[in-house]
Amino acid sequence: MADPILLARHGDIECHLLPSLANRHGLITGATGTGKTITLQKLAESLSAAGVPVFMADVKGDLTGISQIGQLSPKVAGILADRGLPAPEPQACPTTLWDVFGEQGHPVRATISDMGPLLLSRMLGLNETQQGVLQLVFRVADDQGMLLLDLKDLRAMLQHVGDHAKDFTTEYGNISPASVGAIQRGLLQIEEQGGEKFFGEPMLDIHDFIQTVDGRGVVNILAADKLMNAPRLYATFLLWMLSELFETLPEVGDLDKPKLVFFFDEAHLLFKDAPAALVERIELVVRLVRSKGVGVYFVTQNPMDVPDTVLGQLGNRVQHALRAFSPRDQKAVKAAAETMRANPSLDITAAITELGVGEALISLLDEKARPGITQQVFVLPPGSQIGPITPEQRRQLLQRSLVAGVYEKALDRESAYEKLKAQTQQRLDTAEPRSGSMLDEAEQVMRERSPAPRAQAPRETARRAPASRSDSVFEALAKSAARTIGSTVGREIIRGVLGSILGGSRRR
Repeated sequence: MADPILLARHGDIECHLLPSLANRHGLITGATGTGKTITLQKLAESLSAAGVPVFMADVKGDLTGISQIGQLSPKVAGILADRGLPAPEPQACPTTLWDVFGEQGHPVRATISDMGPLLLSRMLGLNETQQGVLQLVFRVADDQGMLLLDLKDLRAMLQHVGDHAKDFTTEYGNISPASVGAIQRGLLQIEEQGGEKFFGEPMLDIHDFIQTVDGRGVVNILAADKLMNAPRLYATFLLWMLSELFETLPEVGDLDKPKLVFFFDEAHLLFKDAPAALVERIELVVRLVRSKGVGVYFVTQNPMDVPDTVLGQLGNRVQHALRAFSPRDQKAVKAAAETMRANPSLDITAAITELGVGEALISLLDEKARPGITQQVFVLPPGSQIGPITPEQRRQLLQRSLVAGVYEKALDRESAYEKLKAQTQQRLDTAEPRSGSMLDEAEQVMRERSPAPRAQAPRETARRAPASRSDSVFEALAKSAARTIGSTVGREIIRGVLGSILGGSRRR
């Protein structure tokens, strides 16, 4: 059994995270600048040392230092001495860098089909009617054997369903052109935010997150500083990964230590404006993924950012300082205090507003999976580097990565876009040409309406020569006009025009 992880201390009081209960999920909260990032790095570093792989999003761009051996600065050494804390042992964690945009890490991709209509609707901000149309499009694609891999596949399929809406209405239901247009506009926005780089192949193999090097768990860091500019894409991507873990990993029950610990930074984005169906989905996955050996930790500023149904699943709690400057802040402080196990010798409500940087109220599960008594302690600093790495260090990490060269080259195999394009081209190639038959018909009219040729004296032939040239010019113009007319109405018009003109010529 893995040794307990010492997370924080104050005098004789120590707070240990038990690896066997790390899959019972947790919550790290606190205002900006109170030490949440350092707590996250310390926890990830300790889990890695225990052989547990970790995934976390680097929102501010400063978590990559976990890959380098840290050096204790004089300022930090002085703070540790004042608090009676030991200096951390210098260490570095095996690290894999990821990036949805493929710029600061290995590309991360998912297919449209694997994402599914529910998460896509969340990403696009669709209403209930538009979500129903999107689900219908997915169903039509499945029934017709059309693979939806990237954005152009979905756009082509939407156009195909919209253009043939009457053909699908009886079997699948009404298809509103307005809903199709709204979905297309949403896809265009995602495309402008760089979403087309996320959808495609090769798709991420979730098992690449669950690796160890020399007995230490690999720390997977997602570069999310740019991704935060597209918060719906960020939230949907993290939810997709959690769902993928839930659907892919087998049931294992409670292990000595988790297979993977997953950190949701800026967790409020997951639930902001989320429909009830999606919140229920998150609650279900969080509740059941524990038995897959996965621990989920939400990192956010305020406990009220997390719905009560999800909050009730989070047993390990780290509460940094909150500021009560407004009525809403005061309500949040009270709510945070009430959700932690009481300590007879500690006023939790007052302590939350008085905590210093790096200080926290911590309640971790004990051996019987009961919430521990809340303690006011100091979080231990990590032994790895605090702060970001250099571009050269990033380049070296990418070159030495366990997945180097696996995801860099995008694939584009035959899917819905290519099949629909081929079908359209085939219809064009097999369509009957009409211009040739119209030309034949126009020439036949000319022959029927023209006077019969008769023998002429040489002098008469010479006098009629200009008329013959005029006739030839007229015939050329008539043929040119006939080539440009492409319908039955056009043929009737040319017959009438030619008849009136030629009839007038005979009368003259």
